[in-house]
Amino acid sequence: MKRTIMLFDLTRGSKRIRRLLVTGRTFAVLSISSMLFFVAIGIAGMAQQHSLAAPVSSMSGFAASVSSGFFGDMLEMEMPQFKSTKSGEELSGTQISSFILRLMTNVNPGDPRSLIAGEIPGMGADSSFLIRGGVGTQPNVWPEDNIPIPGDDTGAANGDDHGPDTTGGGNEPSDTPPPPTSTPTPTEKPTSTPTPDDAGTHTTGKDKVVFIYHSHSRESWYPEIADKNGDANSASKNITLVGERLAEKLEDLGVGTTHSDEDYPTTVPGYDWNYSYKYSKKTVQEAIASNKKLKFFFDIHRDSGRRKTTTVDINGKSYAQVYFIIGHKNPNWKKNAEFATQIHDVLEKQYPGLSRGILGKTTATGNGEYNQSLAEDSVLIEIGGVDNTLAESYRTADVLAKVIADIYWDAEKVSASK
Repeated sequence: MKRTIMLFDLTRGSKRIRRLLVTGRTFAVLSISSMLFFVAIGIAGMAQQHSLAAPVSSMSGFAASVSSGFFGDMLEMEMPQFKSTKSGEELSGTQISSFILRLMTNVNPGDPRSLIAGEIPGMGADSSFLIRGGVGTQPNVWPEDNIPIPGDDTGAANGDDHGPDTTGGGNEPSDTPPPPTSTPTPTEKPTSTPTPDDAGTHTTGKDKVVFIYHSHSRESWYPEIADKNGDANSASKNITLVGERLAEKLEDLGVGTTHSDEDYPTTVPGYDWNYSYKYSKKTVQEAIASNKKLKFFFDIHRDSGRRKTTTVDINGKSYAQVYFIIGHKNPNWKKNAEFATQIHDVLEKQYPGLSRGILGKTTATGNGEYNQSLAEDSVLIEIGGVDNTLAESYRTADVLAKVIADIYWDAEKVSASK
């Protein structure tokens, strides 16, 4: 009987197995490394996009986190020709830690809700952010957003909506009185006409270079209307009077200005409050089409905040404070922010406390664009609140006119030199 003996070359088989394992492991390592590489690139791209869009990660955000004196000292170190007019202040540990925390985590220490805003839908809906703060600005007290009261026959909301364009909510006014045939008598008239030294020899002649309008033309004030407990809105005595005052003072200073006091609840068939900025956008577009020389655009509003957050006393007189609103839906919002910053900085220097600051808003907290993509030098300005008076608002309009005129003529000097 024969026996067949089969011998296996275990050594050769073992080498093949090890070779396969090494090849597979190398492939796995390369695959995982490639995946991590592309994930890192994606994260870096997202971080860069976030840093470009979020003011807290920019110099604007840092400027809003520190005092004007400290920020001025920083600029003075980099630009010897720049001389800060404000005394320097120490940067507190709270300011440093707050800024670093928001930079790294997007959590606002002043708003505990931001800890869970990213996890619960709707919690981050009010993600407005302060681009620049003013003297005494309360960081978390911002212009309020209100929706119209159902059935309100004025066709306007109690305060400032700045809300997203949605369908429904607004009602066409059926018994709204027509606009007044004559302008109501202001409670405070200009006390004097600008002297030649004030107005200088500058004039735009017949050219109109500033356009003032009102997306919410019926915003009024409790002290000025008969209804002290309802909506602070009026078809006659409203924010358009402040816009008219601003236009008149700019004209006195040689800056040609056009003012639109169009009352959309009356002029727009089927008026819907939710489309306020669509109506006013058409107004601005028509103005631009008819006059190519227009440069500055101002949408003047009245905030719905109460008196303690919208009023300041300067040299014994009370003024309605201003707040500048920048829409971040506009891809070029930084240009508009630069324009608002020019006005804000001059107000801070000449009338400390008059400006509450510059607020950035996205579509999560409002319209998000506010017609500002139509022109770089375009900004929405809140003047005062529901408890301010027309006289206080007029004082602020007079100051704004002087500041805007100075900025315009300075820009003209630069253009002429070029």
